[in-house]
Amino acid sequence: MVRLGSGEYEYEVSGDEWGKLPDGWLYEQIGCVAVDSRDNLYVFTRGEHPMVVLDRDGNFLRSWGYGEFSVPHGLSIDPDDNLYAVDCLDHTVKKYTPGGKLLMTLGQPGKPTPRMSGLPFCGPTQVGVDPRDGYLYVADGYSNARVHKYTPEGKLLFSWGEPGTRPGQFCTVHKITVDKDGLVYVADRENQRVQVFDDTGAFLQQWVNLAPATAVYADNRQSDPTIYVLETYGGLRDNRTGLGNWTGNNLGPRVSVFKQDGTLVGEVGDQPEGLGIGQMTMPHAICVDSRGDIYVGETPFNRFGTTFDPPRRDLRCLQKFAKVGVEEYANAVS
Repeated sequence: MVRLGSGEYEYEVSGDEWGKLPDGWLYEQIGCVAVDSRDNLYVFTRGEHPMVVLDRDGNFLRSWGYGEFSVPHGLSIDPDDNLYAVDCLDHTVKKYTPGGKLLMTLGQPGKPTPRMSGLPFCGPTQVGVDPRDGYLYVADGYSNARVHKYTPEGKLLFSWGEPGTRPGQFCTVHKITVDKDGLVYVADRENQRVQVFDDTGAFLQQWVNLAPATAVYADNRQSDPTIYVLETYGGLRDNRTGLGNWTGNNLGPRVSVFKQDGTLVGEVGDQPEGLGIGQMTMPHAICVDSRGDIYVGETPFNRFGTTFDPPRRDLRCLQKFAKVGVEEYANAVS
């Protein structure tokens, strides 16, 4: 078994595709992953089976969402285990029960607002749920540069952000999360940083010196929240010419672990991108369960699947990083 990281943040990596899917099923591409209060994992895929639900041992529980999504992208779970599924091409946020009953829709299906207008939504990417009061923060990131705050009932309160590279500005608002104190963390991917805001949208700090930050997840089980930042490859790879620095270490992909004040406390993964054990391809989504295990969803087709003749959609899309020293972690969060 390959291990990544060190100290408090050391993990055994599954290496192969994780999860016991029914015969003939593939994830194909994973938009997002989320874990509920029972450590069940919800896998939001771009394959034939949009929402796949597994238990913490990878056993298949159920699937739903057929015919409801165009391009699955973001997924979050509130304290009551309701799910917020974001479809970036349909330009909607949909709230579901764990079994797939639709409860609420934000946005007009298939009708985006004008590009970069600042109005919701034009290519939304994920919802962050405030665990204190259920308020929603929608990352509107592919064709907008905004975060929108909503009440739990779906009333828009205010928005913030504009295009740019300065504090409080965004290039790609790719993923978003909220910690137990109401701080909002935005993975501003192409700006290669995470920005931190309070619940009024006021800028507090930014974490830089990252590879492109594709996802961010707040583990709120400890008194001092732990923030996991998923970074994709940050270098150059030209599949046409073969040029690039893609054999170099420490350029991503990896998981960087921060405390609330921005202190870097762990790094998981230092190998170049790839399909080997201990490597990642195009990491796109991250969540952490009650035992501290990390789940990473990937979208390998565009980077690697297209290099095969014929193109392959059966490449590994889901890995589990099982935390070493689970007993110590359990004592820390109890």
